[in-house]
Amino acid sequence: MNNLLQHIELSENNNLSLFALRQSGIKAFEQQGLPTKKSENWKYTSLRSLERQDYIIDTFECDHTHCHHHETALPFVCHEINMCNGKICHLPHNLPKGLIVCSILDAFFEYDIKKKINSRINIAEHPFCALNTAYLEQGIYIEVAKNTHIDQPVAIIHKAHCDDKNLLMNIHNIIVLGAEAKLDLIEYYHHEGIEKSDYLLNIVNEITLSKSSHLNHIKIQKDAFYANHIAYNCVAQKENSSYQGFCLQKGANIGRNETKALLSEPKAKFVLNGAYIMNGWALIDTNTQILHLAEETFSAQNVRGVIGGKAHGVFLGKIHIAPNADRTEGKQLHKALLLSDEAEADYKPELEIFADDVKCSHGATCGDLDAEQLFYMQSRGIALNDAKQLLINAHIDEVFEKIADTNIKNWLKKSY
Repeated sequence: MNNLLQHIELSENNNLSLFALRQSGIKAFEQQGLPTKKSENWKYTSLRSLERQDYIIDTFECDHTHCHHHETALPFVCHEINMCNGKICHLPHNLPKGLIVCSILDAFFEYDIKKKINSRINIAEHPFCALNTAYLEQGIYIEVAKNTHIDQPVAIIHKAHCDDKNLLMNIHNIIVLGAEAKLDLIEYYHHEGIEKSDYLLNIVNEITLSKSSHLNHIKIQKDAFYANHIAYNCVAQKENSSYQGFCLQKGANIGRNETKALLSEPKAKFVLNGAYIMNGWALIDTNTQILHLAEETFSAQNVRGVIGGKAHGVFLGKIHIAPNADRTEGKQLHKALLLSDEAEADYKPELEIFADDVKCSHGATCGDLDAEQLFYMQSRGIALNDAKQLLINAHIDEVFEKIADTNIKNWLKKSY
């Protein structure tokens, strides 16, 4: 625990509100420490590698010249935000009317967002959110005004250059959509440099969707071999709002993506699709908690895994239907392919239903590549490795095809 919680100093630009917020994070993390397997949410995910490692906070500004120039990392036009080692090095200019993009500290002082920070997160129950709060400084604030549709995606590009130091990077993003607003948001995490770089990314996303707003949220995680990536997403939705999410996870020693959705008003819709592709001894953990708190709400989850080597895939998913959430529909599906005898998958789909008039389903499977299909393709002249890749592609392509934007879909498919 002590190697993560270091001495924290406030700059002369900080105020008592920020100081108090950070202190609450320090206190909450000291009381909890790192989660262990005794916690149901972390039952299959060991954090021993974090306890053995000493992480540091980088106090220097990025000195990589290419990070300070606007070199697009994506093959399509977007409003691009560049971050290097957890720090902002480029913000987009000439933003369309109705769109605010700034650092979270600028928003804290200029837009008085302190009530939005951890507004629906109990840091006393989430150690990494507490740690994130203790170091609150880096991150992005995005706000879309009501009745505003942003035509180009907003993309947050995270580059890690950690060849000679083990960095702890805490990032806190807040995304707010006004009534009838629409936005495409992309998070892209990747490393540049030594493949075996060791660092810890600790991300918190707080997302608020107002009445009839729509967010299309795409995340791709391609971190270094020894990196650890811990992310917590909290999505709060009002009446008739729509969240469409997709997460592609690759790489990292530990990659955990946890999402909590609060469907608090009628006809809110939450959809999350994803895929994880892993090898070596990596561990990828997908954790979801969908709370249907009002009538006529809808959720659907579809996650596909491809696990090779000695890697370990984890899926924990809960759908909660509150007593008053009648005429609600919730669906959940997880399927994993095991490509080796030592590959492992643990999964726990869960339904918690307190209303009668609902439609709910959940399922989880894992297994090897189909031997009969492999034999058939080989009998038609297809090489074994090519046949295996065709079956892997067929397994995960279903979730990729659910991405509406063709440019984003093609980019993501090339990434695996």
